[in-house]
Amino acid sequence: MAGYGLSGMAEEEEVRPRKRAPWGVIALVLLTGLALIRNGSGEFDIGPPQPASAAAADGRTAQGAVGGAPAPLSHSVPARIRISAIQVDAPVMAVGLDTDGWVGAPPPEDPNLAGWFTGAVTPGEKGTAVVVGHVDNHQGPAVFYGLGALKKGHHVEVVRQDGKTAVFEIYGVEVFAKSGFPGDRVYASKGAAELRVITCGGGFSKVNGYEANVVVFARLAEVR
Repeated sequence: MAGYGLSGMAEEEEVRPRKRAPWGVIALVLLTGLALIRNGSGEFDIGPPQPASAAAADGRTAQGAVGGAPAPLSHSVPARIRISAIQVDAPVMAVGLDTDGWVGAPPPEDPNLAGWFTGAVTPGEKGTAVVVGHVDNHQGPAVFYGLGALKKGHHVEVVRQDGKTAVFEIYGVEVFAKSGFPGDRVYASKGAAELRVITCGGGFSKVNGYEANVVVFARLAEVR
């Protein structure tokens, strides 16, 4: 599976920024293979929570706090993600596109591990950073099992290797069918430092796996 291992992250302080394709191109690549987390098992009696309709992002909310947001940060690789509302505290590894053009995912056997997509900015930089993680594995719930239960106003903290913590405020949580995933809407830059946290969701079948993706929309609200 594509991506850097945790040992590589520890030995090299920074994964240097690389030349990025335009967001529209990246969105199309992800659209054609956005299962993202293809190994969710869906075997449990109670499935993962799904976003409430009231949690959907809207244009007014998305732009509401841009003027009061802190200045974007410089490049620094994420080391850890914390979401206290759903008891997430997990290390972050780097993931890229795999040989099939899918966004790589962390090893499914490690349930408490998230992945930062290296084709996007690092969390806190100007632009849209992307963090992915499994919803479950064959042993039970995984790191982002509770993602669909998040609400507007909840916070996502990303600890960076430069020692700074980028705190993002959630302004939307939605579920999108993989067959019609709105790549431009999800990934395009809003002109500020934003974050998307993504896992699998929606219905599940043994043949096709999860039919949708849960996407958290958040903007930089504080730097510690």
